[in-house]
Amino acid sequence: MVFGQRSQLWWDLPLIESFRLIGALYDVPAERYRSNLARLRELLELDPFLQTPVRQLSLGQRMRGDLAAALLYDPPVLYLDEPTVGLDVLAKETVRGFVNEANRSGRTTVLLTTHDLADVERLCRRILLIDHGRVLYDGPVDGLIARYAPYQDVLVRLDGDQPDGDRLVLAGFVGEREHDGRWRFRVGRDEPVHRLLTAAGDGRQIRDLSVVESNLESVVRELYRERREA
Repeated sequence: MVFGQRSQLWWDLPLIESFRLIGALYDVPAERYRSNLARLRELLELDPFLQTPVRQLSLGQRMRGDLAAALLYDPPVLYLDEPTVGLDVLAKETVRGFVNEANRSGRTTVLLTTHDLADVERLCRRILLIDHGRVLYDGPVDGLIARYAPYQDVLVRLDGDQPDGDRLVLAGFVGEREHDGRWRFRVGRDEPVHRLLTAAGDGRQIRDLSVVESNLESVVRELYRERREA
């Protein structure tokens, strides 16, 4: 198990000594220990701080050390609790890439608890969404988005005649004016976007256009908002 805010490493010992102690505690055979350590040193780029006392490591370095320690003995299941909390962008990418590799190797099942939905999108094939002890969803990540956000937002900036209010109806699609003057139309994934664009360009000029797909964070935010308002 790896906690983002706690460490299983020995605070005053060099990182390599923590690894040796963990290998001994779990009775890891010498050859397997050497093989696993060599693989983890390469994947997590541990060599620059292997001889550094844990208390002198940065948060990102300590997290990489904790991940290595957790996998030294080939656990069948790895529990990760907020593994990227407080990490900078580069450290997050290193941790996510490593967890993906550990899972793809087929030797370890990863259970992740996190409030960072970017972790979920990058690392998980299956998501369990819980609210006050009640399971709201259990299934593939793509299935959650398809179920709760079966649409895409089309953002259009127009020149020419436009209403003074905050709503614009084109070909049956209702647009709402954004603070920057663009119009946001919500279009079902199976609906023909070209009908909207044809109507938008009738007597006007489309200055710019973007299509925004729903991501996991927006879906979960909307889901919890609906539950609070219910």
